[in-house]
Amino acid sequence: MYTLIRENLPRASGGSRRGATALRSVSGTVILLGLTSLVTDISSEMVTTVLPLYFIVYLQLTPLSFGLIEGFYQAFGACFRLLGGVIGDKFQRHKDVAVAGYGLSSICKLALIAVGGAWMAITGVLVLDRLGKAIRTGPRDAMISLNSDGASLGAAFGVHRALDSLGALLGPVLAFVILSAAPGAFDSIFMVSFCVSLVGLGILVLFVSGRTNSVPQAASDRVSFRSSWSLLSRPYFRRLTIVSAGLSLFTISDGFLYLVVQKQVDLDFSFFPILYLGTATAYFALAIPAGMLADHIGRARVMIGGYLLLLAVYSCLLREPEGAFQVTAYLVLFGAYYAATDGVLMALASRDVPEETRGSGLALIGSITGLARFAGSALFGAVWTFWSADAAILLLLAGLTVTIACAIPLLGRDSPQGTSPA
Repeated sequence: MYTLIRENLPRASGGSRRGATALRSVSGTVILLGLTSLVTDISSEMVTTVLPLYFIVYLQLTPLSFGLIEGFYQAFGACFRLLGGVIGDKFQRHKDVAVAGYGLSSICKLALIAVGGAWMAITGVLVLDRLGKAIRTGPRDAMISLNSDGASLGAAFGVHRALDSLGALLGPVLAFVILSAAPGAFDSIFMVSFCVSLVGLGILVLFVSGRTNSVPQAASDRVSFRSSWSLLSRPYFRRLTIVSAGLSLFTISDGFLYLVVQKQVDLDFSFFPILYLGTATAYFALAIPAGMLADHIGRARVMIGGYLLLLAVYSCLLREPEGAFQVTAYLVLFGAYYAATDGVLMALASRDVPEETRGSGLALIGSITGLARFAGSALFGAVWTFWSADAAILLLLAGLTVTIACAIPLLGRDSPQGTSPA
């Protein structure tokens, strides 16, 4: 299967042989991990797309309550992301840790049915689901990084994120179909999500090799939480982590952004998942080109460019869209932001993290940015609840503008050799 996909990866346009070579050098392990993420994201996005409606419309929670709940389970997951990375690095069992994480998330889909409409119990299940995602992310990204050539890390992460976003594209479609056929049938969504997640888990268990580049036993024995945090003593990695955390602090969750759009255009609730579909389509289309561009002109440049696109999205939200075309433009810009930042950040960090701590290093930066997003979600929800959505967006605009201005000089100096970050 992965051979067929690799043979049909798009070739770079304009006769760019280097871009085509980078794409076609993507390993089978990366593609199979992408297929695992594709199927798993179909499952998870089915649930994620309906949660804002479920909490705010059906359970009648305020935006602040929703922001705290979403931020809490994201923060909880962020705190444990480093655990998965450290275990995977120390025992060189990245695949096994990833399997445990995917398995836990699958079980949580059934648990959502069992707890019914009790929002506190739902929050607890979501916390466990986020824990599963947290402990698998670092080992999975380490496997991508360790099975890829250093010069084409952007392309490798781009291919994985493209397949991942295809799942994020199909998940909302399936949720939309179910809600259209049976409005309010959330239990049906949770059950279908569970069944789909088992397929993704099966791909990982049966087809993905757990082998990575060999690391000396003495080096892996030294891996610990302390050695992971010591990575912040590396000048460029420290600056990258600080900048990423600052940018994440002024980045709201997808659910909040879509709620603002839904409120502005008075969109029927059954069409709410389609907003996720628009973003995922743009992400899917642009993830590979963004990764290739990052390898060519510099990963930091592309990442900062992505946050400039997010700045444009926030600016547009201050003005009510006049039709479907403007809403579509918002979603395309938002998807382009994800394409230019998500995998590119991991590729940028990979070149400054030693192989023996690759999983924990990538998990560390993911944990810190995740905690920053929790703070950002809570702040946005509070300002929206006590003032207005426009006031919250203005706060994001101001904070993101200042952070981007600081990021440009910080990421342009003393980059790790070979990364061409700026």
